[in-house]
Amino acid sequence: MKLVVGLGNPGPEYELTPHNMGFLVVARLAERHHVSINRKRFNSLCRRIFIGEQEAWLIQPQTFMNRSGEAVREWLVKEDCNPKELIIIADELDLPWGVLRIRKKGGTAGHHGLESIAGSVGTKEFTRLRIGVCPAHKPKDSADYLLRPIKRSLRSGLPDILDKASEAVEAILTQGVDKAMNLFNSRSRNTNDSGNRLTAEGN
Repeated sequence: MKLVVGLGNPGPEYELTPHNMGFLVVARLAERHHVSINRKRFNSLCRRIFIGEQEAWLIQPQTFMNRSGEAVREWLVKEDCNPKELIIIADELDLPWGVLRIRKKGGTAGHHGLESIAGSVGTKEFTRLRIGVCPAHKPKDSADYLLRPIKRSLRSGLPDILDKASEAVEAILTQGVDKAMNLFNSRSRNTNDSGNRLTAEGN
């Protein structure tokens, strides 16, 4: 069993903010597999699905970002899963808009959701898919930018980003993390809101 956890904040006021990119990807995954994330379990909205032959839970914790670890820890305990069965999807302000980065483990880069999970489960060794949300010019007030609705100039490319991120999660589940890293970390044709080409960072 894999636990695919998209990070974000509950509530309509946060629905289309950069900080909710994890929620948006999980929602797109559900849409691609013709299900709704409408079950309530362990402080989360969730749905169990199969992607290929891999069984997985799609999870949106409802504990707010900085307490995401509470829900994730409960999922691990109740499902008797190891942290290595986690796939955490989160926004990343240190990556250009739309760039994907898959890692098997690593630091939290100051991301409160990842910090909460690492602290709650006692390890940083879990798979994470980080999605770049930095616009062409890095915002002066990061917190304000992350919690405000995504700029109109960036929204036109959002569906493609969500589809690519969903494909990355599907690849992790069906082909393994290493293969998915090779496929998605090296992609280079990402475009920011100014039309400039951005190069995805390597492994």
